[in-house]
Amino acid sequence: MRLRALLATAAAATALGPAPAAAHDVPADVTVQAFLRPEGPRLRLLLRVPMAALRDVPFPTRGPGYLDLPRADVSLREGARLWLVDAVEVHEEDRALPPPRIAAVHVSLPTDPSFLGYDEALAHVTGPPLPGDTEVYWAQAMLDVLLEYEVRSEASRFAIRPAFDRLGLRVVTALRFLPPGGGVRAFELEGDPGLVRLDPRWHQAAFRFVTLGFRHILDGADHLLFLLCLVIPLRRLRSLVVVITAFTLAHSVTLAASAFGLAPDALWFPPLVETLIAASIVYTALENVVVPQPRGRWAIAFGFGLVHGFGFSFALRQTLQFAGSHLLTSLLSFNVGVELGQLLVLALLVPALDLLFRRVPERTGAIVLSALVAHTGWHWMLDRWERLRAFRFTWPVLDAALLASATLWLMVGVFVAGAVWLGRRALVPGARGRVAKEIE
Repeated sequence: MRLRALLATAAAATALGPAPAAAHDVPADVTVQAFLRPEGPRLRLLLRVPMAALRDVPFPTRGPGYLDLPRADVSLREGARLWLVDAVEVHEEDRALPPPRIAAVHVSLPTDPSFLGYDEALAHVTGPPLPGDTEVYWAQAMLDVLLEYEVRSEASRFAIRPAFDRLGLRVVTALRFLPPGGGVRAFELEGDPGLVRLDPRWHQAAFRFVTLGFRHILDGADHLLFLLCLVIPLRRLRSLVVVITAFTLAHSVTLAASAFGLAPDALWFPPLVETLIAASIVYTALENVVVPQPRGRWAIAFGFGLVHGFGFSFALRQTLQFAGSHLLTSLLSFNVGVELGQLLVLALLVPALDLLFRRVPERTGAIVLSALVAHTGWHWMLDRWERLRAFRFTWPVLDAALLASATLWLMVGVFVAGAVWLGRRALVPGARGRVAKEIE
């Protein structure tokens, strides 16, 4: 009897409680569409957000849960203020703008195509609302909001921080910035991306990409293991300079080629590159095991550096949207960041290996370390090979675009061959002589 009474009480509480129980659920994936355009003394920000992401807002409903449009204006503005206005930070030059004015709110059907362009979106948000008898569930509707900021000049440089990460477990903001001079700059921002400069100066872009390159090399375990394999048999400064220079030149070539659209865009290409990177680790580690003093290590570093350059480009691909009009500067800065990270790694690795080989016979230590790295690289290679096999390779269609791309890659190949030839003539003889002196 007690159990029945408790169940009846719980059922009554559920029936009499708030209707939209799903309002407290956090959506898994949320996409925020945004337009930002300076127009004279004001800056307009247009936003479209799924209403299901605006949790704990008491939207009025009628019938089986339809949104009561005639009575929803106050709740819509409160939801926009709580979840959108308070989450956006806009800067003009280096000055944070005061909170914006909510110029308009508009409920849209999920199939509405107005946000395909700025003019259509603006006309839709400021236009007549949906008819009051429209039957749409509040959790399936979209909320369109027009925010207006007061600015000093439309020609200023703007930055924005769309901190919409609270809207869902994974939030993507598709932002399109329309500068006064025309054109559209598209951004795809995940979670809270921090302050994004929409038209950065060259030094701002350079600093951002130096930081990105530095962090990438430190976060890339495969690149670090490859560097370790290169360093184990060659810990003298002069020998390292030759090898690291060859590796740097090689990955700079393919990094630049990929940034300018010369790399294949097929789905199988990234897993192929990742598989080859793992193979480079295995090969270099096994060479350390078999050959006590490997010769021509600079050529190995150059060849595999071409592959690693494509790996760097995958990390750079998603961040080039922050370069503004400074693509080349950002590319060079990213490369500088990568080199600074490599120098830091080498500055730590070389003394650590010297200290280790003072306590352990050098040949034994080199074999054990290289065997452990080869074991790790082998498992990576097998896992990545399995992912690569899932893609179906199709031969490209022979057309003018393919011929143009092949011509460009032929030019890159000639450049690489010339660099190899010059290195063989200029670097190898000196390097061999220094290695021979060190062995003596």
